[in-house]
Amino acid sequence: MAFWLDLMFGNPIGLLSMIVIFSTIGIMSYLSWMFIVKSAPTK
Repeated sequence: MAFWLDLMFGNPIGLLSMIVIFSTIGIMSYLSWMFIVKSAPTK
């Protein structure tokens, strides 16, 4: 576990890749939520 933490957050490239991965997950979840809300039938 310490090896992975050092690999991810120990250097700028690993930190940048973690930022990219988390922002991609956030954007995809936001787009999915927006698609679900917009495609729901209106009453």
